[in-house]
Amino acid sequence: MTRYEIMYIIKPTLEDAKVKELHENLVKVLTDNGANVTKNEALGQKQFAYEIKKFKSGFYYLINLEANDDKAIKEFDRLASLNEDVLRHLIINLDK
Repeated sequence: MTRYEIMYIIKPTLEDAKVKELHENLVKVLTDNGANVTKNEALGQKQFAYEIKKFKSGFYYLINLEANDDKAIKEFDRLASLNEDVLRHLIINLDK
């Protein structure tokens, strides 16, 4: 199994319920596509060093997971890129 780490930032203007719902949906995308989530952590709201899409802060989330193939990663990347509430996301392959 290949290990991955995902960090992403959600807009600070969303209500807490919407932020939680978006995070749960993104984690569900990973598990529905065969990934095993080993760590799922909310890092809280943090200030940026510079503005991102005119925002000065955002809600950070960290997910560690294992997957047999990259199907879950590709789907997460696609949905995070399309979702306007996700300001940035980064996916790292820990086995390389």
